[in-house]
Amino acid sequence: MSCPLPRQELPSCALSKRATRLNQTNSHMCGIAGFWSTRLDDATAVQTLRGMTDAIVHRGPDDSGAWCDPDAGIALGHRRLSIVDLSPLGHQPMASAGQRFQIAFNGEIYNYRALRAELTAQGASFRGHSDTEVLLALVERHGLHDALTRCTGMFAIALWDRETHTLQLARDRFGEKPLYIARCGGGIAFASELKALRIHPAFTATINPAALSLFLRHGYVPAPYAIFEEVEKVEPGQIVTFTAPSWRARESTTYWSARDAATFGLEHPLETTPTRAADALDTLLREVVRDQMVADVPIGAFLSG
Repeated sequence: MSCPLPRQELPSCALSKRATRLNQTNSHMCGIAGFWSTRLDDATAVQTLRGMTDAIVHRGPDDSGAWCDPDAGIALGHRRLSIVDLSPLGHQPMASAGQRFQIAFNGEIYNYRALRAELTAQGASFRGHSDTEVLLALVERHGLHDALTRCTGMFAIALWDRETHTLQLARDRFGEKPLYIARCGGGIAFASELKALRIHPAFTATINPAALSLFLRHGYVPAPYAIFEEVEKVEPGQIVTFTAPSWRARESTTYWSARDAATFGLEHPLETTPTRAADALDTLLREVVRDQMVADVPIGAFLSG
């Protein structure tokens, strides 16, 4: 069941200003929110989801979307800053081709064009040209864990499996995109920012003394802690799977680890000359920058200092 929110279109005069927004901080590139609970009626669910996505409108002023399944008690919301596939075919939350999966996706898959070519060769077909649709096709074929090992990018993901009734929340390798999970009564809520969680009627904002101590010590609150006791951050490279709308019915897996990558590098050093190593690094950096320049709107890069 779709519970639509009113779309917000940019006035034509704002289109020329997109370039000033594209590479700003993460707080200005899409956002997701939602919850899984059996204690809210349909009207309350729609109102709650609307409030949660409205709270992060600054992350995605171009479009808003919502999807909910009242029988399962699941609700997914999305705020969009349109960069790739500006058409309605890039609208989220988005269903997979086989309708098994529903996703709310914040971020960008930089190698999605290569992945799309591979999937097309394997018989997959696509309606639009968004990276979200490519990710869903990967998930249908390989599952979320293996799909993410094939992706390079920055993202926060909420994926609902209609067949198994499981909710998976995932974050990119280095944690560029934020994602919070909260205990809310008999269920859970999730969002790109804490302010969206505070909208949920069952959320109680209790300051976590341990997190406050960490903040005073380090100047930030490290994952998985959050400033509220009821909240945890999804850690970088992590997938959290919920099998019921309960904080206890969950398991966590890691699809990528910086420690493991560093250990592998130490155990398998490059056997080459410094000149060839420098040339290989230059080639790699050029490829990375090229992949990150893909957009259907003008883009800009800003360097601090």
